[in-house]
Formats: sequence, structure tokens, C-alpha cells
Amino acid sequence: MTVLTRTARTVSLPSGEAIPALGQGTWHMAEDPRRRKEEIGALRFGIDLGMTLIDTAEMYADGAAEQLVGEAIEGFRDDVFLVSKVLPHHATVRETIEACERSLARLGVDELDLYLLHWRGAVPLEETLEAFDTLVGAGKIRNWGVSNFDLPDMEELVNLPEGSSVSTDQVLYNLEHRGIEFDLLPWCQRGQVPIMAYSPIEQGELLRHPVLTSVATRHEATPAQAALAWVLRHENVCAIPRATKSLHVRENRGALDIRLSAADLAELDRAFPPPTRKQPLAEH
Repeated sequence: MTVLTRTARTVSLPSGEAIPALGQGTWHMAEDPRRRKEEIGALRFGIDLGMTLIDTAEMYADGAAEQLVGEAIEGFRDDVFLVSKVLPHHATVRETIEACERSLARLGVDELDLYLLHWRGAVPLEETLEAFDTLVGAGKIRNWGVSNFDLPDMEELVNLPEGSSVSTDQVLYNLEHRGIEFDLLPWCQRGQVPIMAYSPIEQGELLRHPVLTSVATRHEATPAQAALAWVLRHENVCAIPRATKSLHVRENRGALDIRLSAADLAELDRAFPPPTRKQPLAEH
């Protein structure tokens, strides 16, 4: 495993605010009460290591993940960039505001740093954006963005009044799922809209691949660290891996100290070919 350094890497939001390139996800946390203490400890350890971006959602464990995050960040709120999400069936003006207020209550905070529409549903985007604007004006959220939006959705979004204020698109992105590289990622790079990659190590399913293992070995790293370093090779991409144990948090943090070479990237391209045509947006 690589030796950790304290050098922070950041990604810039369109507002100019810098956020950690490597954060912490909470999908599937708070689903087993027996693991609660360990999960809270992992999140706090991540904060200590500079992984201060914490992503959660009202959907995760039916709100229990937000409660867990709230406990984990108690006393550390000023150090954390806090992200949550509203479900698409709550995305009307009134229900988005109510959902945000419930999330704030579960988290035990007055304001979210970033609030996302979890995926696109039947509610017109104009309504959700109106709610986001109201929440910004009320001091309940500082930035807003979207999740699981493909390129046509993003193009429609930015052409709406206030749509150009979108701060990020959170999507599935890893070595197994590279479809965004064909169109969505270049578009976001041109528009300086960061990509926030969830499941960057494909929930552990990548880690036995022999090519990834070989690349990792050359860097005296683990396959998880190499997979994360691959995602983080882009300047405007951040990653939010989930780790429920402090050991895995430390392992994830070590990915920031790895710089993959051109030869490494070419080898990974042969094993995990980049897209040559438009692909449907991958989701879990």
C-alpha cells in the first residue's frame, strides 16, 4: 500500500469553490445497526485524512444514512462539504423544499453545501430549479446539481433559465463503465461542470482483474487504489467511494498519491476499452 501524504487535491465547482477530489459515499450505510459505530468511525477517519466531501441522499436507508452522517459530522460541520439528494418523485417546488428540510433535520445541520436531483423523473426540470433557487435564497443550500443525467438531459438543463448554475453531474463512472467518455465527459469538461463519480471501484467487482492487479503492483498499491487513481486522472472529476471500515478509508486515501503512467493507461485501455460510440448512461 502506498504511503499517505497530506497533499490535498481539489476540483473546482463553477462557482470557483474548491472541493476535495476524493470524498466519501454512504450508499448502503446505516442498513445494519450492528455496523453503525464502525461506519461512523470510518467517516470520521476520512474527515481526518482530508476526505471531507461526504455524499448521502434521502433515499439511502430511507433517511437513516443521513442520520448516520449527521452523527459522524457532529463537531466537524465546518470542515465538511455536505451533499444530499432529493428523489425525483419529490421534485416539485413544494416537495423539494419539504424534502430538503427533512434532510437538514436528519443531518442536524442548517444548510447543505450541495443538493442534487437524484435522477430525472416526470416532474418538469423548471419546477425543481425553482425549488433549488428558493432554497439557495433561504440559505438552506449553497449549490445545486444533478445525478444520473446523460448528455441530452444536461443540454436541456443548461438551456433553462438558471440552468447554467448547475454545479455537478453525479454519475456512475469506473473502468467497467466508461460510456461517459464518448460525449458526456468531454461536454462537461468544456463547460467546466465537474463529474462526481459514484461506484468508482464498481463495488469491489474490479479488484480481481489481473491487468488492474498488475498495474497496482507496479505502484506498490492495491487494485482499489489503482482503480481510484484511474478515475481521478481527470482534473474535473472527483470520486466518492464508500468505505465502512477505517482500513478501507486509508486505502482509498492512498489513491491520491498514485500517478498512472501513459503505459499504465494504455494497458488499462486494452483491458477495459474506451467507448467508440454513444452508450446509454450506466446506472446502479
